[in-house]
Amino acid sequence: MVVDCSTNITFEGEESITVYDSSEWAERGFCNKCDSRLFYRLKGSNQHMVPVGLFDDQAPFVFDSQVFIDKKPSFYSFANQTTDMAAAEIFEMYAPS
Repeated sequence: MVVDCSTNITFEGEESITVYDSSEWAERGFCNKCDSRLFYRLKGSNQHMVPVGLFDDQAPFVFDSQVFIDKKPSFYSFANQTTDMAAAEIFEMYAPS
C-alpha cells in the first residue's frame, strides 16, 4: 500500500537514496544502507508514491483506490468501496505513447 504524495515531497539523508529506472515512465528509490523501498516516482510528473509503512501517523490516510486490479490474487479482497484500475488503464494514463 502506498500514499500518493504528489510532487511536494522532501527526503532527509538524500545521500543514502539510490534511484533506478524501473520502466520508461517511472523510477524507484531505495535506501542504499538498509535496502528499504522509499518511493515510486513517475518521471513525467515527478509524482511520488510512498509506502504507507514509512509514515508514523497513518490516521489521515484514506484507502480509496486500487491499481492493477486485474492482476490481484483471487483471495485478495477489501470490503470498502474503491476506485479500481486495471493494468491497461494504468499504462494508458502514465506510460508514454
